[in-house]
Amino acid sequence: MTAAQLLKPQLVVSHRSAAALWHVETLGAGPGHGEPPDLEFTDPGLRVRTGVAGVRVHRTPLAEADVVRRCGLRVTAVPRTLTDLLRSGPRNDALVAVESALGYRNVGRVRRAPLTTLAALFIALEAPLLGAARARDWLRLADPRAGSPAETVARLRLFDAGLRPETQAVVHTPDGRRRYLDFLFRPEGLAVEIEGYAYHGTRESHRRDVARFNQILQCPEV
Repeated sequence: MTAAQLLKPQLVVSHRSAAALWHVETLGAGPGHGEPPDLEFTDPGLRVRTGVAGVRVHRTPLAEADVVRRCGLRVTAVPRTLTDLLRSGPRNDALVAVESALGYRNVGRVRRAPLTTLAALFIALEAPLLGAARARDWLRLADPRAGSPAETVARLRLFDAGLRPETQAVVHTPDGRRRYLDFLFRPEGLAVEIEGYAYHGTRESHRRDVARFNQILQCPEV
């Protein structure tokens, strides 16, 4: 990123590359999903063209307030980064990033506080840019309570299937302790928990999960 900006100072780090600098989680990688993702920049002057492998340039206007300095680089601010992802899609990828930024997350070795709010993102999408209307529709699906990328994708797939469970539902063990479920179909008593390797891939986390599942099975709501 630094080398590209030294060669083309007008470029601003944006999209997935900006999300990485903000410690915002995103899905996938390069075209084959096993390749490193392209470095992404925005050229607000709409002039730069590059044939450099691994570098993608978006040509779109940027307001002065949309650009900040981070890690010694000119980078899009959090609301602009997320709305760029919403406008460019795909939907699930964009909402993974949005929900990551809206909540507390452990990203790499960093425990990160929320970076923005839904209100700030809706305001950012008032700018008359291509794809803003569709982005606002997608943003209405965001749930700030989501706890992981896998949970976000699972909820969106349930939504596409016409299913509307409670999210982060509260249930109670017989001794009165509260437990939170990723999803609960309360009338049916069906609990759904999403177990991604990144959060549940160690022997100790598996032990904790088994103990937690045993507690959940004792809850009268399940």
